[in-house]
Amino acid sequence: MAPSATSPYPQRDGAALEEVSDFVDEINVMKANIKAKEAKAANDEKARFDVEKDKTQFRNYLETNTKVYGLYKTQHEKQTVAFNREVREKFRTTTRAEMTVWEAMEKLNTFIDESDPDTSLSQIEHLIQSAEAMRRDGKPRWMQVTGLVHDLGKLLFFYGAAGQWDVVGDTFPVGCAFSDKIVYPETMKGNPDYDNPEYNTTYGIYEPGCGMDNIMLSWGHDEYLYHVFKDQSLLPDKALAMIRYHSFYPWHQQGAYTYFMNEKDHEMLEAVKDFNPYDLYSKSDEVPSVEELKPYYLELIDEFFPQKVIKW
Repeated sequence: MAPSATSPYPQRDGAALEEVSDFVDEINVMKANIKAKEAKAANDEKARFDVEKDKTQFRNYLETNTKVYGLYKTQHEKQTVAFNREVREKFRTTTRAEMTVWEAMEKLNTFIDESDPDTSLSQIEHLIQSAEAMRRDGKPRWMQVTGLVHDLGKLLFFYGAAGQWDVVGDTFPVGCAFSDKIVYPETMKGNPDYDNPEYNTTYGIYEPGCGMDNIMLSWGHDEYLYHVFKDQSLLPDKALAMIRYHSFYPWHQQGAYTYFMNEKDHEMLEAVKDFNPYDLYSKSDEVPSVEELKPYYLELIDEFFPQKVIKW
């Protein structure tokens, strides 16, 4: 039976979500590669030509990718303080489903596979790829399980999200001035908060050094999953930071919003930077055998999710 057959939520096109999500990943891979080449160019004059060439290609890609542009334009116009307060209240008062972590992985896998039966890589395979890359590099068990679960927030798309714009894409703080480090920054002008004097100053409704824990980030699959797991798992703070901030590219890649950081955040930032390459680059690795690896990851899940059934 299709997962939507008995669900009160409308049927959604999982393949369309993954296509846009993959485009977003492509852009972020390009940005990360450009930043790495820029760093090399600082000490290698001969590399400057390649850096400039890549920048040109990147800008062209941004301008011609209408699907990604449309996603971000809608996201930037609708991710207001009012929307974020409303959706967080809905989160606190709504249980969308109850299932184990592995069942959630299978559920997401089914959604995507039913929409796109010819897809070359399933959701479970991608999640295990990320975890296996960390395992090969000797990362701790808590980080491996973080790689395994980091995209499960995409379930939100099938459980009452408004659209793709409040599920995938880079995240940013609301309630303060929007940084020009946000992708497609010109589209932020369509956000009603852009001209609101309560929200459009540097610090807005926050205080300098207040800590990222106290900042309201735009709602999406990572913010949602962070709130699901922070009270229903034994994941350490670094793991929760990896989940919450892995799409916060203006911060961990572009250096924006650092004036909100407290002492703890410096350690969390390094953790997110350590996690990010495994998210972006693991898709090119060898496709893992889910059945062979399942016992290992079920044990890992039990270690960090001892209550078994999670309220989503």
